[in-house]
Amino acid sequence: MQDRRQFLSASLTRSLLLMGGGWLTASFDGPTGTGTPGDPAADLARIRDILAAKTPVKWVFVGDSITHGAKHTFGARSYPEIFGERIRWELRRVRDVIINTAISGNTAGDILGDYEWRVRQFAPAVVFIMVGTNDAGEKRGISVDKYKSQLIELVRRIRSEGAVPVLQTPNTVLLEKATGRERIGEYIEAIRLVAAAEGTILVDHWQQWTAQGEKNILELHKWLNDELHPNGRGHDQMAKTLFRALNILDPSAFTGKDHELDHM
Repeated sequence: MQDRRQFLSASLTRSLLLMGGGWLTASFDGPTGTGTPGDPAADLARIRDILAAKTPVKWVFVGDSITHGAKHTFGARSYPEIFGERIRWELRRVRDVIINTAISGNTAGDILGDYEWRVRQFAPAVVFIMVGTNDAGEKRGISVDKYKSQLIELVRRIRSEGAVPVLQTPNTVLLEKATGRERIGEYIEAIRLVAAAEGTILVDHWQQWTAQGEKNILELHKWLNDELHPNGRGHDQMAKTLFRALNILDPSAFTGKDHELDHM
């Protein structure tokens, strides 16, 4: 057990050092094609108005295995499910519908290719996008530029249909074990650059997990089930980060408190 902790500590420390060593160098020359950039402050105000109104809406989550929430939570709620608890129970929006169409192994291109089924058919008010961990895989052969253009297309499709797009970075990974994802930092930076260029809300889980690792690396280990996937504790933290970004975190509510999951 001690050897495993030392290995995990060394792995995550290396990840943090790499992030501080200037390897997040993805460049961005601006969005391609046409499209009017949004305004994250206006998007936040729109979400606030949605929550204040009585009209029920649909919230869609798209992404890969992290958002899918399969296997690695061991039955604990994934962050979209915790979001549903916050919206439909704590905020008493019981007629709202939270839809999670994330699929394990997916990339941004997969979501674009299945956009009609995964997003458009639901006519959502808000769409949360978290993708990149698979796009960064060396075997996928997806360049940073292609990934950026696909993110831009996703954001613009969502906006053109009247919904609010919300971009999210994924959680940090253990680079020592995440073979083939040594350049993932460039894809994380691409998300941030696209969010800035397109004027979307950005929920930066990567930044929050990095800060936690610098503060208490052993505590961060408790948020992961393997080198890539958050466990129940990790999803709980991701939900809180999302709530903070949307200004709906309530530390006194069940979803705003820290919970020890004995079975994790």
